[in-house]
Parts: sequence; structure tokens; C-alpha cells
Amino acid sequence: MTTPVLLFAAGLGTRMGELTHDRPKALVPVAGRALIDHALDLTTGIGPLVVNAHYKADMLRTHLAGRDITISDETDLLRETGGGLRHAMPLLPGNPVITMNTDAIWRGPNPVTQLRGAWREGMEALLLLVPTAQVTGHKGKGDFTVDSAGRLTRAPAHIYTGLQMIRTDTIGGIAAEVFSMNVVWDQMATRGALYGVVYDGQWCDVGQPESIPLAEAMLHV
Repeated sequence: MTTPVLLFAAGLGTRMGELTHDRPKALVPVAGRALIDHALDLTTGIGPLVVNAHYKADMLRTHLAGRDITISDETDLLRETGGGLRHAMPLLPGNPVITMNTDAIWRGPNPVTQLRGAWREGMEALLLLVPTAQVTGHKGKGDFTVDSAGRLTRAPAHIYTGLQMIRTDTIGGIAAEVFSMNVVWDQMATRGALYGVVYDGQWCDVGQPESIPLAEAMLHV
């Protein structure tokens, strides 16, 4: 079964400092390969694939040329995660869809496979989380707790990995053009339809330069 996938690659990457002076964050190399290529490795066999682009979008287009990937062009406006998904929806046939950040490195089972296997009817969104003990390079204290039914509540416990499966039905009803996915999640949570599943492997947040050697060490353990 195919599932549409949106990879978020439109961010400015300001926390990366000089590393993103001449390239988008998705093209920063980790272990000799661009971050986005590590992310794309996880999507083999599913799709269609869409990548959104804003900062230095032409570099991203060139890097992805020749692959069966559609660009969701945000060069006119950086819309954040929620707005970026809504902007890309005409390119994402099907419901639910997967969205994935491109600034992370994984070690263990394929996280996309685990997420799709945990999806159930009645969910409006399913977020892949990771316990703090299995996290590298992340400075946050956690985002959600998971109850016995898998429903999420905001609390500094498990960390959101940037990978989710989500129904897009309600996103079109948000008036703002620029908005975070948090707006969507909060609406879903009030209906008891925001769920989470805990990843079985390790995850490294590559959002800042000091995380790159940590990610490379994790890959080569």
C-alpha cells in the first residue's frame, strides 16, 4: 500500500550557523551524505514523494533532479509546518499522509515502517515519539505523554521525532496561511484523536552543528 509522503526541507536552518550559509539545511552532509538523502532512504517502497522548498530552493531542486520527487514550492512564503502541509496537499493524493522532518538521523528499525504499522482507524494523527534515553543531540525536555490507549497529552516526557501520519481533513479549515502543526494537534487532542507510538530505536536531532559528530558516531556504532 502506498502512502503519500511530505518531507519538510523549507526551513532556514539558522541554528546551523555557517553550515547553511551556502546551502539549505537538508543538504548539510552527515557521514558523507546530505541529510535529505538519509531521510529518503526510509521511504523506499512508499509514496508519492513531495519535498517542500524555500531557502536556496534551486540547490534542492538540482540535488533531487532525476528522482521521482515533486517539489512543493514555498519560495514566495515560508509557511511553517502546518501551512507547508496544507500548501502541498494538492500534490499529496490520498489520506492519511506522512510528514517527516529531514534534520534527523535514525538507528534501528525503519521508523516509517513502524509508524505505518501502528496506524488505526479513528486516529486523526499518529506521532512517532522517542524516550529521552534513546535521544542524541536534542536539547528539549520532551513534548508528550502517552496514555494506555496511545492518546497524547502535552507534558515534558517523550520527544516528538518529526515523523507523523496525519489525516488532512481539518487542515483546510484553519484560516491562517502560516501556522505550526501544533495548532492542528491541539485541535485533534481536544477530540481525543491525537495518538502516539514510541520508536524502538535511537534518534539524533541534527538541528545544530554540534549534533553532526554525534549522529555520525551513532551511525557507525
